[in-house]
Amino acid sequence: MAEFYHRILGWKIMGDQDDFAMIQGEGVPIVFWKVAGHQAPTWPDSASPKQFHLDLMVDDLDEAEARCLEAGATKADHQPGTHWRVLLDPAGHPFCITHPS
Repeated sequence: MAEFYHRILGWKIMGDQDDFAMIQGEGVPIVFWKVAGHQAPTWPDSASPKQFHLDLMVDDLDEAEARCLEAGATKADHQPGTHWRVLLDPAGHPFCITHPS
């Protein structure tokens, strides 16, 4: 997960152990903990709700989507709007890319 978000955000990997990893840009770091038996959320189905959600601001949706897909994301089947794209990270967590309106 740290490698994926490092690739799309450009943040530095600050720690990489067997059970956790951390990335940091300017400000607050993001820490990823290994969870035994992890099951990805089934967004938009609330039977297995989101565990977290990131909205990433981008200048160009098509370019950002291509970069995320190349890094290992997949595009969610359900796309509820046109001003953002819902993608799934390699562990299945949904996140959005959007641009300022």
